[in-house]
Amino acid sequence: MSLVVGVPRALLFHEYGPLMLELLRQCGARAVLSPVTNKQILEAGLETCVDEACLPVKTFFGHAAYLAQRVDALFVPRFVSVERGAYICPKLMGLPDMIRARAPGAPRIIDPCIDMSRGFATTARSIAQLAPALGVSRGRLGIALTKSMKAASIGAGAPLDDGRTDAIGSGVRIGVLGHDYNLNDPYISLDLVGKIRHLGAATVTAGAYSRRETARWERQRAQRGAKRLFWTFGRRLLGAAYRWLDTGEVDGIVHLMSFGCGPESFIAEVIQHEASDRDSVPLMCVNVDEHSAEAGLSTRLEAFIDTVAMRKCEHANHLSTSRQPVDTR
Repeated sequence: MSLVVGVPRALLFHEYGPLMLELLRQCGARAVLSPVTNKQILEAGLETCVDEACLPVKTFFGHAAYLAQRVDALFVPRFVSVERGAYICPKLMGLPDMIRARAPGAPRIIDPCIDMSRGFATTARSIAQLAPALGVSRGRLGIALTKSMKAASIGAGAPLDDGRTDAIGSGVRIGVLGHDYNLNDPYISLDLVGKIRHLGAATVTAGAYSRRETARWERQRAQRGAKRLFWTFGRRLLGAAYRWLDTGEVDGIVHLMSFGCGPESFIAEVIQHEASDRDSVPLMCVNVDEHSAEAGLSTRLEAFIDTVAMRKCEHANHLSTSRQPVDTR
């Protein structure tokens, strides 16, 4: 009988989910995925997680609680670093230990350490140590890792940010900043992207660009004398923000943040400072936690998009007027 492994549909599953599921499948395990976030899952997370954690971490605890009595083990990778010179949020590094300490009755945790700051070979050796826990040989696990990485790269789906608008558009294009695990979870993000599209604006997020592209824009900031960030996902958000502020290819920026997230609060300050200095693209910041309400967000978004649309119209009229031929008679 195959091992039943639970995979919480939260946090970095939204980034590396296809890889996780394919790795387990290649090892012969039966992966069980928790459902999309709902009220019951969030409430379960609030009961077990520490109060100081951010909303996405609390939500992860809820997904783990849902799976706890349904599986033989939980798959909770310990993400430390996914690139050289940058790291993941400390709470995500300690996630397996937090689950063990705060989730009574949880099954055993399968927690490979992903630390690319030490190189791929070291990470591969760490994953290979999971072979006994998954009931396979190290050789088979190595083959499974290779196949899953290839399958995940080929099967990567279209990003959330495709620039579409689902309503009669005003011609407004909004750049949406936020971590994938927030934006791709409509429950905890209050369906931010969907609301913007419903108001007639097109959307684009940092996920629309390759990591190399956002890294190029973020490095330009470092070349101006600023120190590079330690956090991978923060670098991506800053890179997208600098691109939008420099090129003006979006008419407004909405930045979704999780209340209590230390790295994100710093990143928000940097982006707000740059936006206020340039005054080129309007910026709206949205903080979410377990007490956030949809009605207030809808009102703020409607006012913001109306303001952005009027600003764009005024700018277009100004350009049209400045191009009028001057009568010199």
